[in-house]
Amino acid sequence: MNTLKVLFLFLITSFTVSGQELYTPRNIKNAYDKGTRSYDGNPGKNYWQNHGKYDIQVSVDEKNKIVTGKETITYTNNSPDTLKSAAIRFVNNIHKPEAPRAGYVVADYLSSGLKIKSFAINGKTLEVNSSAWGTVASVALKDALIPGQSASFEIEWSYPLSKQSGREGQIDNTSLFVAYAYPRISVYDDYNGWDMMPHTDRTEFYNDFNDYKLAIKAPKNYVVWATGDFLNPDEVLEPEYASRLKKSYTSDEVIHIATAEEMKKGTVTKQKDGNIWKFEVNNISDVTFSLSSTYVWDAASVVVDKKTNRRASVQAAYNEAANDFPHAVEWGRLALDWFSNNLPGVPYPFSKMTAFQGFADMEYPMMINDSSTPDLEFSQFVLNHEVAHTYFPFYMGTNETRYAFMDEGWATTLEYLIGQQQLGKEKAAENYKKFRVKKWISDSSTEQDQPIISMSTQVSDAGYGNNAYGKPSLAYLALKDMLGDEMFGKALRTYMDRWNGKHPIPWDFFYSINDATKQNLNWFWNSWFFSNNYIDLSIAKVTVKGKNYTISVKNTGGFAVPFDIKVTFVDGKEQLLHQTPIAWKNNRKETFFEVNVNAPVQSITLDGGIFMDASPADNIWIQKL
Repeated sequence: MNTLKVLFLFLITSFTVSGQELYTPRNIKNAYDKGTRSYDGNPGKNYWQNHGKYDIQVSVDEKNKIVTGKETITYTNNSPDTLKSAAIRFVNNIHKPEAPRAGYVVADYLSSGLKIKSFAINGKTLEVNSSAWGTVASVALKDALIPGQSASFEIEWSYPLSKQSGREGQIDNTSLFVAYAYPRISVYDDYNGWDMMPHTDRTEFYNDFNDYKLAIKAPKNYVVWATGDFLNPDEVLEPEYASRLKKSYTSDEVIHIATAEEMKKGTVTKQKDGNIWKFEVNNISDVTFSLSSTYVWDAASVVVDKKTNRRASVQAAYNEAANDFPHAVEWGRLALDWFSNNLPGVPYPFSKMTAFQGFADMEYPMMINDSSTPDLEFSQFVLNHEVAHTYFPFYMGTNETRYAFMDEGWATTLEYLIGQQQLGKEKAAENYKKFRVKKWISDSSTEQDQPIISMSTQVSDAGYGNNAYGKPSLAYLALKDMLGDEMFGKALRTYMDRWNGKHPIPWDFFYSINDATKQNLNWFWNSWFFSNNYIDLSIAKVTVKGKNYTISVKNTGGFAVPFDIKVTFVDGKEQLLHQTPIAWKNNRKETFFEVNVNAPVQSITLDGGIFMDASPADNIWIQKL
């Protein structure tokens, strides 16, 4: 066999297996082999996901801080499997004393957890011992649920709200944030079956896309804000306030729906012992609600889809003493507009966004629960981050529990990019390095620094934060630098169009971007996501021949990063030569650059900008005179 033929066969083989060059766990590979996912980055021809229709009635006892509810869940098994059990998830059992947690809690965090009053499937009562449940429990089904079949789950429950408010619970004596408030059927998917991962209060969530009807019985004089379309404002609000709310749906200007004084007077809601507030929303991963008898209520709206002129409502609920939340509606309008029309460039997909003053700095579908700070710049920074989560994970349905970088990494990226527009590139870069990069790159506990692809449940402390936020964000920004803004945006939207409303995993993202760009980027994915790499470049050698400078740049850290070669001349002038990550495609460890100059050179420096170097001292070469 001659050399030409060998080379040809090698190229054909390389092309054929290029989609399989990434490390793939056996369960993930099995999903691709079964055709539920595809190596071209699309959902496979056999892709499926299960679906629930939730009808929830819930009430809140403001004196005892007890949530009581009942629900009917019509759950459809779209999988090819016969289900002999169902996994029931109740996140707020994290407050039970015996629940495993990722960190220390104080006594006020603890509660008795969920109490099931009744549990029936298709009218048949099941005896369940909820006192033995953690955040997820398996319930044996009397009648197996065969493929294509639906079952009706009827559950009545109650639980106390935690005194130490975090992602949910008691904010103050008159304000509550009620999240993860109902038992739900956990996800049954094509690569792991039932999701039985316990919630430990670090990693976040993984839910199906369901349809919800939510009716909340609130105490007298309490206003309710919730996920979903508000169906009955005229039934629960006095006419003046219902009119203001409706006006805000088409207003660019902030309207005070209810002032602090009006809330104190008790003139806002219908004067009944308990008003029932109704909300409805379809194809969404969760619903949550909050209520207060004292919070100020502001609202306006913004056009999020310029092609159809569709508007989204932007609302805020907060304590009158807060100095940052009076800006929340306007900040929300700016965020929705920027994300809709820049990156990701997908029109905000929901009908509203509400910013509620709490303690969590946490995102929920159509709502955020943010703490109040005296630093307006930082408050807007946090709001931008939480609103960005609308797309990741809520539009995309990613598994935050296993792969936090698929949502936190993107929210961090979007927070930085919108910051460039709001603060200027220099200030945004300064904030990004301060909050997202510096701790990681200077972390002395580098043994905690695992590959980004590591399951989020398998890393802790600094390792979790680095893998969830800073490192993946840098990877996405490096990709943007390499592809260019136009191709990057198109590729990202291709991935989002394919997988919104579904459950993408990291390999779906990698293969979708490969397909959208018509490039095999596995070398890049391997560098950033499947390695123990970090950022550490150095100038190994500079060879001078007349006006020609050959620069050897070594990549000790291994990440495929962009950087600038800054040539400083004796007269003080500078020349920047930008290098994208493509510089590392053929050789991950060393590359060479030739620079021709017309003036005496004083020094040559490598500058990564936000890609901070672990050892910056060796990034400069000085001409010996």
